[in-house]
Amino acid sequence: QLQLVESGGGLVQAGASLRLSCAASGRGTEHFAMGWFRQAPGKGREFVAAISWPGAKTEYTNFVKGRFTISRDNVLKTLYLQMDNLKDEDTAIYYCAARPGSTTTSRTAADFDSWGQGIQVTVSS
Repeated sequence: QLQLVESGGGLVQAGASLRLSCAASGRGTEHFAMGWFRQAPGKGREFVAAISWPGAKTEYTNFVKGRFTISRDNVLKTLYLQMDNLKDEDTAIYYCAARPGSTTTSRTAADFDSWGQGIQVTVSS
C-alpha cells in the first residue's frame, strides 16, 4: 500500500507563492505517475496537474498554466507543486495522487489509486 502525505499548505495573500510537497512511502511499485487535484467548497474534485514517471511529461489544466509547476524528486520519492501568482479562486483542498503500476499521466481522478489526505490552501485578496 502506497502512502502519500501532503505538506506546505496555508493562508497567503493573492499574488503570493506556495510550494506543496507530497511524500510517498510504503509498499508498492517503484515507478508511478503522480498528480495534483483540488476541491473547492461546494465543488467537485478537479484536475490540476500531472507528471509521468520518471518526469519527462507534464500536463496542466488551463487555469493554472503559466502559474503552477509540477515536478518530482524520484530519489526522495516526493512530488511538488510550485504555485505562483495565487488567486482567490485557487482556494481549495489540494490532494496528491499516484498511479501505482502506471507511468503515464492522466487527468481523470478515477485513474489514480492512491490519495493523500489533502491539505488546505487559502488565498485572500
